[in-house]
Amino acid sequence: VQLQASGGGLVQPGGSLRLSCAASGFTVADYDIGWFRQAPGKEREGVSCISSVDGSTHYADSAKGRFTIYRDNTKNTVYLQMNSLKPEDTAVYHCAAGGVRLFLPSYSYWGQGTRVTVSS
Repeated sequence: VQLQASGGGLVQPGGSLRLSCAASGFTVADYDIGWFRQAPGKEREGVSCISSVDGSTHYADSAKGRFTIYRDNTKNTVYLQMNSLKPEDTAVYHCAAGGVRLFLPSYSYWGQGTRVTVSS
């Protein structure tokens, strides 16, 4: 089981990025997939997740209205579209599989992370 996160980079406030989480060794549709982030000096926190059962999505309050998580089963990839980015979104973003909602300790499989920097 492997997860490969990509798509991070440097973006100005108000800009957009799309993160990708490509899976191998398993089918993303069979697992809940979550996006988490860790800012410098802070604990890792949940951002968004998508259910394997019905495709329902959940967002942290900080992400609601700005981020969208979705899944492309043909590419076995989960995406996180991030719009209206703010400096406080700066963090390393990780995708994870096998957990429940945004309950971080429940996730078994983790990708290596992709860095997002929001700065002018």
